[in-house]
Amino acid sequence: MSTTVGVVIPAFRPDIAELRRYVTAIEETLAPETVVIELDSPSDGVAAELDDLPAVVETVPYRRGKGAAITAGFEYLETDVLVFADADGSTPADSLSAVVDPVTDGEADLSVGSRRHPESEVGSHQTFARRFLGDGFAWLAGTLLTVSLYDYQCGAKAITAAGWGQVRSHLYEPGFAWDVELAAIAGALDLRVAEVPIHWEDRPGSTVSPVRDSLALFRALLSARHRAKQLSDDRLHTAIAARREQPTALVERDR
Repeated sequence: MSTTVGVVIPAFRPDIAELRRYVTAIEETLAPETVVIELDSPSDGVAAELDDLPAVVETVPYRRGKGAAITAGFEYLETDVLVFADADGSTPADSLSAVVDPVTDGEADLSVGSRRHPESEVGSHQTFARRFLGDGFAWLAGTLLTVSLYDYQCGAKAITAAGWGQVRSHLYEPGFAWDVELAAIAGALDLRVAEVPIHWEDRPGSTVSPVRDSLALFRALLSARHRAKQLSDDRLHTAIAARREQPTALVERDR
């Protein structure tokens, strides 16, 4: 029996033409069983422009955040492998396919695309400020977490359905920090994590604020480390958690 693949594309104010091209390329390259576009706060008529795509379009009238959107999409999927890719197409379909391969081949439970891997090809670079902050964050995350990666935030990842079943109730970050939380929890649960070099193109018009979101990422990194330590039965972090009110996991929200 062949392995089934489902792809989730979280989208907020996407370039519709680019999104259409990307979904078509994913269909042609990966032949997924299901593609889900999780569309936050769409303008009037935007969802209708995607109706003819070979994809399920799920819309909400507000901005949930990247992590919440991917979580909703993964919960919708019923495939063996769950994949997500950013809507701007920065990770081309052939590179996304390379990210999926270690999971479909049974070599990894979680596969992470990497822009900063020494073997990656970067077609156009971010601004110096974004590169500096991104490199600094990757170094800090590698220091604090059990999973050491060149790149935690690349918008291309794949996970087995079984792996998702293990991590899903431990994810809390609704925004861009979801990526690093996913890696942290996967490491704490001893999932096999592979990092795959990709070809990557920076896209203008990012909704990420270098300063505001970097501070949010730092706070989220500390929270992810704390929860990962809890899962690893660290006494200090277990004691700290016992004194705090616990947040609601993403999969339990809005139910």
